[in-house]
Amino acid sequence: MGKKDLIIAIDGPSAVGKSTIARLIAQELGYLYVETGAIYRAITWKALKDKIDLNNEVIIIDLVSRINISMKSANNQSEENFRIFIDGEEVTKEIRSPDIDKYVSQIARIPKIRGKLVSIQRNLAKNGKVVMEGRDIGSKILPHADIKFFFTASEEARIQRRFRELIEKGYQVNYEEVKEQIIKRDFIDSQRKYAPLVKTKDAIVIDSTYKSITEVKEEIMGIIDRIKKGRKVEN
Repeated sequence: MGKKDLIIAIDGPSAVGKSTIARLIAQELGYLYVETGAIYRAITWKALKDKIDLNNEVIIIDLVSRINISMKSANNQSEENFRIFIDGEEVTKEIRSPDIDKYVSQIARIPKIRGKLVSIQRNLAKNGKVVMEGRDIGSKILPHADIKFFFTASEEARIQRRFRELIEKGYQVNYEEVKEQIIKRDFIDSQRKYAPLVKTKDAIVIDSTYKSITEVKEEIMGIIDRIKKGRKVEN
């Protein structure tokens, strides 16, 4: 694989802007964009719809073995870069609800589910030209990625962003609820035994606290350009 066919991994906690930037970077480069979190959200949506006890790992694992999850590229008018389906039913919008935010980490922390999805995610990146984002991409899914980014932002900035995002989408939420969900999810993601959220030693840290989307995108594209030209990037 040449320098033009990069595998780019982006990790970080919720509401740091990694999904937005990953989509923009993929569009700019003409790469495939893969949001691994959407897969866990889709599973969570299905479990909630079927009224499954989220504490019963045996039933949830059985559910995952029975359902068919697929992703397709979306058209340019879509808010997402992809469409996601469960058993043929599109759930792209449904997986962004506050209920999914509240419970997705309970699904994502189950080792057998994460293990089942590793090969699928790696297969999407096998030919390069991919921007994949999530919480264990650089550490577990694509440890040999050409470029690894770890996004961060202050807790307050992240809470405000998620709160605004949900309000703008028409959800009735209050600030304290959003704060509680983000704090809880941070704890679960960083403390789970299997593939926790961690910054790898070779990841480039991007702090988006005081930066606009445009500023972060320009910073990322500058780093990618330097790496393509064989220049060293200081972290």
